[in-house]
Amino acid sequence: MNGMGLEIGLRGSASMRVTPEKTAEAWGSGDVPVFGTPSLVALLETAAVDAVAKHLGPGETTVGTWLDVSHLAATPVGLEVRAEAEVIAIEGRKLTFTAVAHDGREKIGECRHQRIIVTRDRFIAKAAGKQ
Repeated sequence: MNGMGLEIGLRGSASMRVTPEKTAEAWGSGDVPVFGTPSLVALLETAAVDAVAKHLGPGETTVGTWLDVSHLAATPVGLEVRAEAEVIAIEGRKLTFTAVAHDGREKIGECRHQRIIVTRDRFIAKAAGKQ
């Protein structure tokens, strides 16, 4: 398990428009109507997934296992936020990324993130076994 063509330097991106449903107020992670940290985390992870998705083997996917994130600035409803991630280390099945997010005005977040390559069906079966 180490995918097809996985290498340090692979990059991915993702973007989303800030809507009322993506605010801290909506998530319950605060009471202000600005881009919520849970939405930022999801966007940063999506960029990391995008960086490696085309380079995984048949039946493989990645799952997030660790994130160290800084939410640096508030973004109001209506703006577009874009995240870019880069693979900075590969250790067996463990992939490490850095990622940054911008709202078109300034950098609003950054993180280090780890994902593990898993066999999708086996992972789902193991999780279902908890029921």
